[in-house]
Parts: sequence; structure tokens; C-alpha cells
Amino acid sequence: MKIIKLNAIDSTNSFLKELALSTTLENCTVVVAKEQKKGRGQQDSNWISEPLKNLTISAYFCNIDLEISNQKYLNFAVSLAIFDVLSNQKTKDLSIKWPNDILSANKKICGILIENTVKGRKIKNSIIGIGLNVNQEKFPDSLKNVTSLKKITNKEFDLELLLVEIIEKTEERLKMLSLKKYTNLETDYLNVLYKKNIPTMFKDSNDVLFMGKIVGISSLGHLQIELEDETVKEFGIKEVSLA
Repeated sequence: MKIIKLNAIDSTNSFLKELALSTTLENCTVVVAKEQKKGRGQQDSNWISEPLKNLTISAYFCNIDLEISNQKYLNFAVSLAIFDVLSNQKTKDLSIKWPNDILSANKKICGILIENTVKGRKIKNSIIGIGLNVNQEKFPDSLKNVTSLKKITNKEFDLELLLVEIIEKTEERLKMLSLKKYTNLETDYLNVLYKKNIPTMFKDSNDVLFMGKIVGISSLGHLQIELEDETVKEFGIKEVSLA
């Protein structure tokens, strides 16, 4: 593990992507920033984090060797790694909200952004961005339903120790990809998937409300929702949300 520490940066993922273009990075190169000014989430959303309080990191892995058709298992592995770490910290009521937000008691505590480089039919390398709310106690009014480790446990956390644990657990979960333990990853992921098999009100991209329940993840990584007529419909990112 090689760690690059920065005081302030627009985005750790963007920094690592540019660095990978200009130099040969060793596997598990990690960039950590004290302050991230333009953190990015899924689908160009922003990740807002108080300086010196949280973990805003990106990690470069070049030994993924995963068929594009199996990309969803990479997402499973990374999400579960963070889930594992937070479980070790006795974080209550944990779940993974599809595709890879980590929740505690229905409140978001961690966001993940995975950006892959593809060669042929395989993922060549991945940059995994992780934003974890750790010691922050107050959040802007614009951020609804968010929390942090300190708010949950009333304890202050050592950011460096937490960083090492996250990377080690991520490496451990990624090894399951090379061992082709896809069924294990999917089982673990579905076991902690938020709202799975619970009748829930959803809203599609046209703001149409409908009832359904999450039943699984398709081979393309889409969310599978069983409708009231017992048919199953698949949704991509930003095509559906909880109402």
C-alpha cells in the first residue's frame, strides 16, 4: 500500500486518474485528502465533507482482471468491504442501499464511486473513491438523512487507522473476484441490501409512483423490483428512487 497525502484537492478520484495517465502506479496506491473541494458521487452528484473530520480517499487497483459482464461483483466487493469495516466498529442497523451507499438506521454514512479502465472485454484497473463520514457532527441543512460514525457511537475515530482497515478489507474482498467467488459476494450483498423483499413506494424517472419490492440485482447490475402484478422490472442508476 502506497499512501499519498494531500492537504486540499478538488477530487481524489480525478487526481488519481490524472496521475495514472502520467505515471505507472503500483497496485493499491491510495490518495487521501484533508479537504476535498469538489468531491464526486454517482452520476456527477457532489460529495460534501467537513475538512479534517472525515475520510475522502481514492484507491487504485490494477490487478482486477474481471470480465466486463461480471462488473456487478466488483461493486458488491467494494460495498461489502466498507460494510465489513463499519460492522467491526459496532455501527448499528447497517445496510447497503443499491448500488453502493452505506446506511446506518436509514441514514447515509458512506458513498462510493468506482471508475474503471477497460481493455478488450476485461476491466484493466479501477479507481475506487470512498467518502466516509467519521468525526463530523453537524451537517448542512441541504444534506438530509446523513450521519457519521461519531454521531452513532459517540466516539472519536483515528482516521489513519480507519483508512488502513478500509484498504485492507477492500483488498480482502477483491481477492474474492480473482477466486471467482461470485456467488458468495452476491449472497453477502443481497443479505444486507436495503429494503430487500419489503413492500416499498418507489418513484421512476418520470416521477410516477408505484409499489414494489426489491428482489435482486440483474446480470447487468440493474435493480430488480417485483411489481404488484408479480412481474419483475429492472432499473438502472437514476431510473428509480425511493418515494
